[in-house]
Amino acid sequence: MEKVRDFELSKGVSAGALVRQMLASGGFTAKNLAVAVEILKTMLKEKDIFNFLSFPACIIATGTRGVVRDMVKQKWFHVLVTTCGTLDHDLARCYRDYYHGDFYMDDKALHKRGISRIGNVLVPNASYGEIIEEKMEEFLNSVYAEGKRELATYELCWEIGKRLNENSILYWCWKNRIPVIVPGITDGAVGYQLWLFSQDHRDLKINVLKDEQLLNDMVWQAKKSGALIIGGGISKHHVLWWNLFKKGLDYAVYITTAVEYDGSLSGARPREAISWGKIREKAKTITVEADATMALPLMYAAVLERL
Repeated sequence: MEKVRDFELSKGVSAGALVRQMLASGGFTAKNLAVAVEILKTMLKEKDIFNFLSFPACIIATGTRGVVRDMVKQKWFHVLVTTCGTLDHDLARCYRDYYHGDFYMDDKALHKRGISRIGNVLVPNASYGEIIEEKMEEFLNSVYAEGKRELATYELCWEIGKRLNENSILYWCWKNRIPVIVPGITDGAVGYQLWLFSQDHRDLKINVLKDEQLLNDMVWQAKKSGALIIGGGISKHHVLWWNLFKKGLDYAVYITTAVEYDGSLSGARPREAISWGKIREKAKTITVEADATMALPLMYAAVLERL
């Protein structure tokens, strides 16, 4: 029986010290977040481990992009699994700004002004579709001129990344040779530009089976594996699915706001993945039920301080 302890905060308290107090507070999601930090710290210090990071595109439209970029820059993870929108936002924000908005703005008025809304983030057409079309045409022409005709999605991401700047997640993935797997590559603006380019360049192909071969080789060689899984959908499932073939993840940290009572994968907790063999029975796991744009920066700062 461990006592529940009150927070004792002072001016200038560090992120690591705050999270350690969360661990002692015994309080609901705060404690789960602190446990997640402990698991991540252990996972990142392990030798002979292969670590996954999966996340949805929406957080890349926010300042949380900087956290993901810095984790990749420091080589915390060996592979990223995400959606096409991540490529969209990462590329676009290298050249154009997104803006603060509000969840309750008049969407009809925004549409008339050529502004799209992602929650309380505003994205003018010039900051998204227009710049992505311009840059992807430029990038794909360059790739094609180099004689490349077939690319896995991770190879495409590296080709984009090496043409971006140090502000980019994809740049650091290319720089550090960290594969970015995008199973739903056509579901976004970058994917649309691939299709459009293919209309005049029929021999350019995206080989998603090459991505799967890479994941197969990585998983079968891994003695242990861990994953930080943000949100759900195809990115989450792809990480869990491939770890089934090594008898499950040894570490799994989920950050989600989804519920599990509707049977969705996004809301499913680690215990459900154990039933499939996607997470080991003795794995260290936790679910942080929180908005990732709030939880992830705090978790990152705390882990960074303690590594």
